[in-house]
Amino acid sequence: MPHEVATEFQRVVERWRQLPLDHALSYAGRVRALVQSLADRVAEADGVPTSAVPDRGPATLMDQLTVMVYDASAVAASSAVPASAALTSTLAADLASLRRELV
Repeated sequence: MPHEVATEFQRVVERWRQLPLDHALSYAGRVRALVQSLADRVAEADGVPTSAVPDRGPATLMDQLTVMVYDASAVAASSAVPASAALTSTLAADLASLRRELV
């Protein structure tokens, strides 16, 4: 995982853990959208069909985000496909944007 992605990812996780449940519930859709977007982009870079990430509630969202951030980083590091380079080029910014929204 690139350093800037790892830094922003850790900040998002820390911020999420500090949110009261009602706030987490209100932001769950935004986090879920990022998780799904990453899943779709990873599938595209791998050349496989997209599929819906299951909604397991706010308690598992950071786990799902963790998996997708690692998958996106792995695909980008191991592939010469142009879509994979674009995958991580915006990942740190996407995570930073999410972090700023979690208030």
